[in-house]
Amino acid sequence: MALDPKMPVLVVDDYSTMVRIIRNLLRQIGFEDIDDACDGSSALEKMCSKRYGLVISDWNMEPMTGYDLLRRVRATPDIGATPFIMVTAESKTENVIAAKKAGVNNYIVKPFNAQTLKAKIEAVFAPKQEFTSAVEQVNAATFVGTRVPRSA
Repeated sequence: MALDPKMPVLVVDDYSTMVRIIRNLLRQIGFEDIDDACDGSSALEKMCSKRYGLVISDWNMEPMTGYDLLRRVRATPDIGATPFIMVTAESKTENVIAAKKAGVNNYIVKPFNAQTLKAKIEAVFAPKQEFTSAVEQVNAATFVGTRVPRSA
C-alpha cells in the first residue's frame, strides 16, 4: 500500500489537546481528511462505517485502550488490515512488544514532532525491500543464522 496524503486518517485519543496536536502535525505533512475519536469504542464504530487508510491511536484511554482497540481491529475481517500506529508517553519494552505481537505497524513515544510523525507514517507505507545484492543476501543470512550458497 502506498502513502497517499489524501487518505482518511483516524486519530484516537481521550485528551482533546493531543488530538488537536496530532491533527495539526498531520496537516503540516499534507494530510487533509482527518477524523477523531475520544476512545477505542467510538473509534471502532467510526472504522466500521468509514474506511480509513491509517489509524493513529493513544495507548492509554478509558474505557477501551488503544491496545484493546488494536486487538479488536486486527480481529475484525473488514478492518483488520488497516495500518495502525500506536502513540504513548511510555516507552516500556513490554508495551512495545505487546503492541508488535498484536499487529501494530509502528509505535511513537510522546513527545514527537511533524518530522518524526512523517517518518513513522512513511515507514508504515514503505515498500518491502527485496535483497538485490549478494552482500545484502549474505548480511540477511547472517542475521537469521543461515548460510547463502556461494555463486560460482
